[in-house]
Order: sequence, then C-alpha cells, then structure tokens
Amino acid sequence: MILPIVAYGDPVLKKRATEISKDYPQLKQLIANMYESMYGAYGVGLAAPQIGLSIRLFLVDTAPFAEDESYTAKEQAQLKAFKRTFINAKIIEESGEEWSFNEGCLSIPSVREDVSRCPHIKVEYQDENFKTHIEEFDGLIARVIQHEYDHIEGILFTDKVSSLKKRLLKGKLANISKGKTTVDYRMRFPNISKKRS
Repeated sequence: MILPIVAYGDPVLKKRATEISKDYPQLKQLIANMYESMYGAYGVGLAAPQIGLSIRLFLVDTAPFAEDESYTAKEQAQLKAFKRTFINAKIIEESGEEWSFNEGCLSIPSVREDVSRCPHIKVEYQDENFKTHIEEFDGLIARVIQHEYDHIEGILFTDKVSSLKKRLLKGKLANISKGKTTVDYRMRFPNISKKRS
C-alpha cells in the first residue's frame, strides 16, 4: 500500500526517532508499504518519519543511480545491487574528506541543494530479521545512508546548507508546507489551508 509522504513543516520530521523491537506491530507489512511508497515516488531512500512514524527505521535502494554513466562499471554494479533495510541504526564513524553532492528529498519536493558529507561511514544496524550488522560503506551509498539516518535524528538536508541558502529557501519551504507545490506522488501537507476550495 502506498503511504503519503509527509511534507516539510510537519513536526515529526524534526523529532529524534525512537528505537523499536522485533515485536513492533505489523513491521513486515510496514516495511513492504515503505518500499512500495518509495518506489512510487521514485526515491532511493525513505525513513519512517517521512510517513509520519517517529521510529528508527529507513530503507535504501540505490539502483536508480546505476543508470548514471559517469560511474564506472564496478560502481554501477554496486549501486544496482544495493538494497537494504536499516532498523535502530547508529553511525559509529564518519571519515574522509567531505565532498559535496546535489541532494533532494521526497519530503521537500522541487528543492535540491549541494550538501557536504564524509565519503566513508561505519554503521551498526539491525536488518528486518533483527540480526545485528556492523558494516562500512563508501561514496554514494554512504551518502544516501547518511541522508536517511539524518531523518531518524530529526535533521533535514536543508538544515545543512549555509544560512544564506536557508534564507533564500524560506519562501519555497513555507509554500511546500502549505501544499503549494507540484508532485506526482501522494503527500500529506502540515499547513494546508482548510479554506481552499
């Protein structure tokens, strides 16, 4: 079932999410619905706060990036194959020289900005069967994980841009929270006027 994506301005996006246990109600169905919702919105990642749930759960599937011909065949193969569910994730380490990349977010449609992040991370997380893993990730995969991890920490990519960029984006972000944006996937807007006919 495709769930609506929560838009910028909803308080759930600014809350630090809570851990869950394997008896979380209907978790398998929730994960399946989140994948369906992410694919329906052409996303490469989706965190539970983006569907209104303040829990430490996010998904990543970097396959769409594999179409980009600027990557080597090896990188394309890695991106195409990477699909993962992260539960109760903790980034243990971030390393390397920060690099900039143009990011977007399903909760903030039609806004893209350059964000600097470390190229290498070490993450401890549980998979959908609650098996614990400690893994290291690099490059674009690491970046998508960091972006989704920020969601469960209550951080949006727009929080990471310069104060000048923030001021320039203010009106656009206010409009998104009011539903004054065009999207081709289901969304829930926090500040939509009830008087609109």
